[in-house]
Amino acid sequence: MTAVELPGAAADEPAAEVGLPPVNASPVDRTPAGATATDPSRRLLGWPGPLRSLAVRNYRLYFFGQLVSLTGTWAQWIAQDWLVLQLTNSGTVLGIVTALQFAPALLLSLYGGALADRGNKRKLMLGTQAGMGIAALVLGVLDLSGVIALWHVLVLAGVVGVFSALDGPIRQAFVVEMVGPEDLPNAVALNSTSFNLARILGPAIAGVVISLFGTGWAFLGNAASSLAVLAGLALMRSAELAVSDRVRRGSGQYRAAIRYVAKRSDLVLPMLLMFIVGTFGMNYQISIALVAKQVFHRGADSYGLLSTMLAIGATLGALGATTRRRRPTRLFLVGAALAFSLTELLAGLMPTFGLTALALIPAGFAMITLAQSANATVQLGVEPTMRGRVMGLYILCFMGGTPIGAPIVGWVAEVFGPRWGMLGGGLICLVATLLVAGYLARHRHVGSAQVIDRLRSPHPFSG
Repeated sequence: MTAVELPGAAADEPAAEVGLPPVNASPVDRTPAGATATDPSRRLLGWPGPLRSLAVRNYRLYFFGQLVSLTGTWAQWIAQDWLVLQLTNSGTVLGIVTALQFAPALLLSLYGGALADRGNKRKLMLGTQAGMGIAALVLGVLDLSGVIALWHVLVLAGVVGVFSALDGPIRQAFVVEMVGPEDLPNAVALNSTSFNLARILGPAIAGVVISLFGTGWAFLGNAASSLAVLAGLALMRSAELAVSDRVRRGSGQYRAAIRYVAKRSDLVLPMLLMFIVGTFGMNYQISIALVAKQVFHRGADSYGLLSTMLAIGATLGALGATTRRRRPTRLFLVGAALAFSLTELLAGLMPTFGLTALALIPAGFAMITLAQSANATVQLGVEPTMRGRVMGLYILCFMGGTPIGAPIVGWVAEVFGPRWGMLGGGLICLVATLLVAGYLARHRHVGSAQVIDRLRSPHPFSG
């Protein structure tokens, strides 16, 4: 499904003459009109180093709009999971719903990346974000009217998945146009911070709203929150975007992207790790819902609390990433994957609700550290004209495995016990990470004492 290009009149108005802001200007207004994301004239005092990307007016609009919208999205995910459990009380069905929401990434991520390389990313995002907001509105109306059925949830999860699959690579490739390559790692880390602040706020809000008013109002709240990101996109100044050259439509563009990545070992490693972790490990929305309801016999508010604790750890990890300037090494990526696996296992082994909640903090920290590092590694390693399609491949690896892993995790939890949703995922990720490290150690007859040097080398798979 092609995203609709919507006009953004405010963003296309002529920019004012370039100049320094008045002495009493607020720090949030210090991007001179007409300055691009890479123009030094936008770097004035007011934002500390970890927040330096917020010096860019367009990125500020994007960041705060996304924060509001993602809060609503997380509230909807919690409400949707809880609604499915109310309708079926089945971990397998919950996994199927999650799979439907992520399945379109298998088919459309590369297409979304091609759209990003060919078209106006800001206008494409207006279309995809509006589509997701409308789907949330429909789900809320059906729920509040009392006619909601499981098939409604299944269909609308698939619709959201289509728009999300198109939106992902476009959104990833758009970040560098707002801030430029110098601040890209910082902007990626701030995006993770926004995502995980929303992960804290959304589940907490959802738990209260569901307990007091029901799941329907959480869906309507998400529909309303989508207006924030739409407004932010519409208010951007087009003249201040460092737009990359557009690629003309042509045959073989997808194959070219695949060949490009296949020749780049520095891109293969993060994509491989994120496929494994995304398929089997990052299914917390399923596993903690089942643990809250079936192990500890708690309600939606407790499910929201567990999600919030995971998000607190993830937010701390994202904030830590804002201070890093260097591109992550392969050693760092493998170490982050190992930490993710061990912390997920720890969370699954905790005997009480309180200890489970506490264990989810380091699990969230390790999760976002791995995801943010892999994202920055891929984005910084690609040519601008290839970025959209490569990010489509990255998202295909990261999210495309979820339709496979989510039903498996749900089934395992249903057959062997709710805790095995986390324990099984953690074990698979641990074994896979050790196999990757072992392969790097054995490659070209490299001994175990040289593993660190091999992981740090520019091309660990070459030779």
